[in-house]
Amino acid sequence: MSKVEQTLVIVKPDALQRALVGSIIQRFEQKGLKLVAVKMMSLDTAILDRHYEHHVGKAFYAGLVQFMSSAPCIVMIWQGVEAIATVRKLCGITKSREAEMGSIRGDFAMSQQMNLIHSSDSIASATREMGIFFPSESEIFNWKSHIEESVYADDEVI
Repeated sequence: MSKVEQTLVIVKPDALQRALVGSIIQRFEQKGLKLVAVKMMSLDTAILDRHYEHHVGKAFYAGLVQFMSSAPCIVMIWQGVEAIATVRKLCGITKSREAEMGSIRGDFAMSQQMNLIHSSDSIASATREMGIFFPSESEIFNWKSHIEESVYADDEVI
C-alpha cells in the first residue's frame, strides 16, 4: 500500500503570461491528482525569502525575486498517492530544454529559470512550503472525489 501525500505547486509568472495555467492544471487533473487548495498571489520579497531561503545571498537570487514577483502566481496543493514524485515527474527537470517531452517543461518551456512551475521535492519541503503559502488549515479542503475509486486500486491507498 502507498501513502497519500500532498505537495505544493506554484505556477510561475511566465506560465501566467503565456496563458498556460489551464493546460498545466489539466495535466494534474488528467493524471488523477486531486486539487485541495488553490489561490492567486502576488509574491513579495518576504514570502520569496522564506520560500527560497536556501538561495538567499546567491548571485542569481535578485533576478529570481524579480522574475517571481513580475506577475501573480497560482499556488496550489495537489493530493494523491505518491503525489510528490508524481508531480515532479509531470513537471520535468528544471533545465527545461533537457526536460522529457510529455512533461510540462518538456512541452512548454525552454529556460532553466523561466521554467513555468515549481513543485516540492520531498515530504519535508512540501510540509514547509505548504505552511508558507497556506498558513491556515481552513484554506485546504478535504473533499471526496468521485473519481478516486477509478484512479486507485483498493490496496494502493492507506
